[in-house]
Amino acid sequence: MILAMVTGTVVASAKSARTEGLKMLILQPLDLEGKPKGSYVVAFDAVGAGVGEVVLYASGSSARQTPATENRPTDATIFAIVDTWDVGGRVMYEKGRDD
Repeated sequence: MILAMVTGTVVASAKSARTEGLKMLILQPLDLEGKPKGSYVVAFDAVGAGVGEVVLYASGSSARQTPATENRPTDATIFAIVDTWDVGGRVMYEKGRDD
């Protein structure tokens, strides 16, 4: 599981029929401080996430374990929208809070 910020969308009019109905989002992985780290990832959305939300995503074979992505060709799938996270009792992120 990896924390990430949804930064954009991908639209592909020509794609595998096995991916029909799945929304693709661009993710920027985050460190525990909420700062960007690593390369961008394109992931299928299994939970209705949107741009600006913090999400959890799975990659590899785990990405095919949601009902929406089972037996589909995916290597990254968003499976949760994050409401809050804390480290050592310190709130690092809370949805809707502007810092």
